[in-house]
Amino acid sequence: MRAPSLYKNRYIHVELLRSRNNPLFRQLKKLATSSRERRKVGQTLLDGPHLLAACLDVGQMPQRLVVSESGMRDEEITALLQRAESVPRVIVADALLREISPVETPVGLLTVIEIPRRQAAANADFCLLLEGIQDPGNLGALLRSAAAAGVQAVWLSAGCCDAWAPKVLRGGMGAHFVVDIEENVDLLQRVASFHGLTVATSLDAPRSLYTLDLRGPVAFMIGNEGAGLSPALQAAASAQVHIPMPGRVESLNAAAAATICLFERVRQCHMDTPH
Repeated sequence: MRAPSLYKNRYIHVELLRSRNNPLFRQLKKLATSSRERRKVGQTLLDGPHLLAACLDVGQMPQRLVVSESGMRDEEITALLQRAESVPRVIVADALLREISPVETPVGLLTVIEIPRRQAAANADFCLLLEGIQDPGNLGALLRSAAAAGVQAVWLSAGCCDAWAPKVLRGGMGAHFVVDIEENVDLLQRVASFHGLTVATSLDAPRSLYTLDLRGPVAFMIGNEGAGLSPALQAAASAQVHIPMPGRVESLNAAAAATICLFERVRQCHMDTPH
């Protein structure tokens, strides 16, 4: 059906979804749960108003908005609908949206977007290489820290989990829209071609992170949550460092270690800048 928009007298396409047998319902469910389906169709699902706002802020228009009946009465959601007034939307019963949503307590808004296909510029000088990161929460946190630190590109090995899975997107809190993310990358090849310092973290490395000059081009390498970086990537790095830990723990998780490394570079690059 077509319904008049409330904004600027334009018309938008509105569809009512009332049945689990609707093909659109099944498609949305697949986007929420299947990485294979997301790769096949080149789409993913954003949950909630924050991620939609982040998407709109960089000028990316969604392909479809899915709003629950209660969501249509939410002020924050209706304001975002106005920003994306030309985007087709689906109004769905609250109970059905709960079945589609990738979270236990949905707020009433889902967004279908096309997954960006970006490759980092060859001259990117602040990069993060991730090998075998398998936990979606960890990957989301890594991407969020990378975005906050000003990382230009994040390169993921073939063994990493789906960067555009809903749980990763929630953990990233909008990072996906401000950092170039490239999946299924040959990390050894990228290390070999990188024009600056490549840094691997290792518990056994004799050198401290804080002894490195990180003010030039830098690529940090972070490995799998349990196994760490592969021996091949460790050997390819131009510097191997450890993070000093005076406390009684053996290691940090991947996201925490990466955050410390990234913001040590931020500190060094800004330590002479007046506040």
